[in-house]
Amino acid sequence: MALDKASKILVTGVKGQLGYDCLRELVERGYTNVKGIDIDDLDLTKEEDVNKYILEYNPAVVMHNAAWTAVDKAEENPDLVYEVNSLAPKYIAESCKIVGAKMVYISTDYVFNGLGDKPFEINDPKAGLSVYGKTKANGEDFVRNTLTEHFIIRISWVFGKNGNNFVKTMLKLANMGKTELNVVCDQIGSVTYTYDLSKLLCDMIETEKYGTYHATNEGYISWAEFAEEIFRQTNKIVKVNYVTTEEYLKMVPQQAKRPLNSRMSKASLDEAGFNRLPHWKDALNRYLKELGE
Repeated sequence: MALDKASKILVTGVKGQLGYDCLRELVERGYTNVKGIDIDDLDLTKEEDVNKYILEYNPAVVMHNAAWTAVDKAEENPDLVYEVNSLAPKYIAESCKIVGAKMVYISTDYVFNGLGDKPFEINDPKAGLSVYGKTKANGEDFVRNTLTEHFIIRISWVFGKNGNNFVKTMLKLANMGKTELNVVCDQIGSVTYTYDLSKLLCDMIETEKYGTYHATNEGYISWAEFAEEIFRQTNKIVKVNYVTTEEYLKMVPQQAKRPLNSRMSKASLDEAGFNRLPHWKDALNRYLKELGE
């Protein structure tokens, strides 16, 4: 279904980093019927409520960004996380099917096992290591099996203006006077700047190029390298100690398992003719300016 500027678009998770930027981008593009909702507006784990809301609003697109993203806390609340990350997208997909809406579902690098050093392709086997990874994979399957008109977008290492993230944490620690930090060096992946991603997602919904995509900023790094670049670009004198995941777990135990390899192939983006996101250093530079750093 082709969109026009009066098409109704529903954005979930609007108080989060990505939902905030999606709403902003849609408004900037001149869409006049955009509605942003969050947990206070609609409990997405209640099937009847979701169905009633979407049938009454009758959107042309639902951009579903809301999720349980607290990876460590997810281990303590597996049933609730399953409701949020697996069943909620299922209910949305079923409602989208009834009203004939397109759906965007945001997924994650955590659906993979993180082994090896090659970029994961979109159809590689899913074998999440954590409750978060497994429930997001289940959510993917529900959407894929329910609705043809879907875009499943896997992202990683997210940062945006509206919410907490690694960049803000590093800056906060530096501003508190920390001069030395231990940061993991053997988890390799890509960052995702929600400002850049929101533009790609809005490009996608204006097409019928449905399917699964990996969409992160260009370039692979470790968390330690990312931290160093944050401090370099903000002229903060903080020494970054490179530590392995194993060493870090001894210092900060009881965490969910993280993938060591979060590299993801962009082949499906290229094949569909979508633009890749800018390089991560460029994204970080623009983000720091947005934060006023």
